[in-house]
Amino acid sequence: MVPLATRARAPVPVLREPRRLALPVRQSDDRQRVLDATDIVPLIAEHINLRPKGRELVGLCPFHDDHSPSMCVVPHKQMYHCFSCGTGGNAFSFVMGYHKMGFREALEYLATRAGLTLTPSRPGGHAEDAPAGGVNRREILAANSTAQEFFRVVLRHAEHGRAARALVERRGISPQMAEAFGLGASPDRWDGLASTIAGKRLATACFEQAGLVRRREHSGGLYDVFRNRLMFPIQDQLGRIVAFGGRRLGDGPRADGTEEVKYLNSPESAVFEKSATLYGLHQAAQAIRRGGMALVTEGYLDVIACHQAGFTHAVATLGTALTAGHARLLRRLCDRVVLLFDGDEAGQRAALRGVEVFFAEQVDLRIAALRPHTDAKDPDELLKRPGGSEVLAAVIAAAVDPLTLLLGKMRADLAGKGVSAASRVTEEFVGRLAELGLGKVEPMRRELIVRRLAEMTGSSRGTLQQVLGEKAGRPRAPADRGASPAPAAARTAATEDERLLGCILAEPALVRHDPEEADLTLAGRFGSEPVRRVAAAAEELIRAEAEPDIAGVLARLDDQEAQQAATALTAHVMALGSASAGGVRGLWAEWVRDRARRRALEEAGLEAGALGPSPGVTAPGGGWDRAVGALAVLREVRAAVGDDPRAIPRPL
Repeated sequence: MVPLATRARAPVPVLREPRRLALPVRQSDDRQRVLDATDIVPLIAEHINLRPKGRELVGLCPFHDDHSPSMCVVPHKQMYHCFSCGTGGNAFSFVMGYHKMGFREALEYLATRAGLTLTPSRPGGHAEDAPAGGVNRREILAANSTAQEFFRVVLRHAEHGRAARALVERRGISPQMAEAFGLGASPDRWDGLASTIAGKRLATACFEQAGLVRRREHSGGLYDVFRNRLMFPIQDQLGRIVAFGGRRLGDGPRADGTEEVKYLNSPESAVFEKSATLYGLHQAAQAIRRGGMALVTEGYLDVIACHQAGFTHAVATLGTALTAGHARLLRRLCDRVVLLFDGDEAGQRAALRGVEVFFAEQVDLRIAALRPHTDAKDPDELLKRPGGSEVLAAVIAAAVDPLTLLLGKMRADLAGKGVSAASRVTEEFVGRLAELGLGKVEPMRRELIVRRLAEMTGSSRGTLQQVLGEKAGRPRAPADRGASPAPAAARTAATEDERLLGCILAEPALVRHDPEEADLTLAGRFGSEPVRRVAAAAEELIRAEAEPDIAGVLARLDDQEAQQAATALTAHVMALGSASAGGVRGLWAEWVRDRARRRALEEAGLEAGALGPSPGVTAPGGGWDRAVGALAVLREVRAAVGDDPRAIPRPL
């Protein structure tokens, strides 16, 4: 009989419960080739402003209303994770989430970006969810692309494009700018695009969803929405055409005597959200990131004129006031925003609305006014004049902070007011500041605002602070921030087995150093289905004789919940390890010992606290260790002679 002390431990079974397996490895895996060719750091840096923090980079999370950098990007793990909302994953999940892409679209985008040629896909092999009406995002984008080709052909047409070309020349737009911004023209007829769609036998539903054509009420035939207009394609940050803007070519009334609107935009669709889209962002994004500043104007022609004059960081709103969506988009790209609106009264009102939107954002906001420097009504007109570029540069350099603009408006409101009226104006103004988020402004800036307000009104800072506190405490409707609730992965604390799984993802070499404990971990008692899928993916890598690191696991996970669970566990363990003297491996050793103690007690039928508190890995040899050793021997004896207490040999 083999002595108990020298008997080999029985191997721990790997599978203790049925689990859903991850994606199988294919011989020519386009997914893996694209991941291997994509560095996640420059990819994410193209969309949000990242700053180094130790071995990682941090930035504002684009997936929730983030006011302090909550997203970390880990270069050596090729992953990202937000500690606030729990979103995380690899290059695919970021692109799919940020740009609302399906998998195939994200694969094609990243492959093109990396210069790779994909394996031809099977028809229907990558179906994407379609909204009501049976039209998905890719089909709407394809319809917009077809329409853009049509509008470009019309602009070059000798007859149908003559009026649009004359307007382009009259406004001083160079051929290079017309090409860079993809200008086109819609013909002066009801069925120009509709006839092209019919001639090519294209499905009409996607063109209707894109707002390019409509159906006649009686006959059911199609007619063009954009007619006799200079066409401005509206692109997202990737350059995909999501909508169109059209500037009227004819200045006279219609045949029925009514006047057409000067500018017409596409309606909102599955690919176009007006309040979160900026014209020219695709062309300006690189300059904005490089210079750390965005210049916001009011119109299409202003943006084109600015770019033509060298101000390539200019963008514009789409005929609407600035929104919280615009603010979120810009603050992820840069630290400074200059609002440059027209010099008329409407432009001043737009500037004040912009101040309110950006007031509580962590961005250096400046307001640039044309009126003190020039009588030009907008940047487009200014830049057509000799020396216009120099004047515009001076306008931008003289931009003032929004507090000066707000206090100037209040000073005008206080002029000539009596004590009672002045008190009411001050209280209303402080209340408005509270609604705009003054309580969330950093303390130094808030103190400056209160001090300047006290100097202007003659009130004490203590009184103003008291009024501000009262106003801030009143319930109010939440602002349109587009914030999303934190997923379960971010709200639920990791269990013991989940923490150990996180150790393996963060330090895959632990599998080689402690294979039995790794097997036990992967077969752990996971209550979460997404975590079980993470463990299954790690197990597949081990069976394929590959390291189960977070990058490899993410490549095998095809659903967002599992990816978020994987990055959350990894980031959680890495954060704890960086604050621990032993790092991740020290945490692993401690948690493995705790698990062994707990399971030994469970087998012995004892409560977890029967032997007192656990001494931890720094205090070996205590009562806990002796008890665990005795229980281990007892298990081996029972395995050898059975559970009958009469068969157990007495101690010597």
